[in-house]
Amino acid sequence: MSTRRTAPVTTAGRGIALPGIVLGIGMGGFADGILLHQLLQWHHMLTSTNTDRIGLKYYPPDTVDGLRMNTVWDGAFHTVTWLSVLIGLGLLYSRVTTDRRRMFRSRALWGWMLVGWGLFNLVEGIVDHQVLSIHHVHGGPHQLWWDLGFLALGAALIAAGWRLQRGAEEPR
Repeated sequence: MSTRRTAPVTTAGRGIALPGIVLGIGMGGFADGILLHQLLQWHHMLTSTNTDRIGLKYYPPDTVDGLRMNTVWDGAFHTVTWLSVLIGLGLLYSRVTTDRRRMFRSRALWGWMLVGWGLFNLVEGIVDHQVLSIHHVHGGPHQLWWDLGFLALGAALIAAGWRLQRGAEEPR
């Protein structure tokens, strides 16, 4: 009997790129929501609607009614990120058929998750911060620089994740 450990086995030759990316999108959303929305309180989903590009009603974060509406939309945002994590886990579970615990040590999985997180930053940063302008990373006179930094972080996460997964053995 061999003691050599093998990579976790995936079904039907399907890799872990999609599950990793979907998990990364959800985890990136959670990091954004927990750190920027809740702990630092730099923004909420609708804190820049006084200068948005789509004409939404302004909900100032420093009033009870404004904070209440922003909290509802933050909750909707967290629901989407939570569903992304659940879907990513379901996809991963369906594709990895043996040695599932070992999968969470896989450089391929963590690399694809970083790619997903970076994609979250790029899409959210372009759509919410630039196109719709419903909120910014950190409002104020230097908000464009904060928004560009968020996009740069997204690009760096994609590059790091791509590099990490590229050198890893894809599960069979």
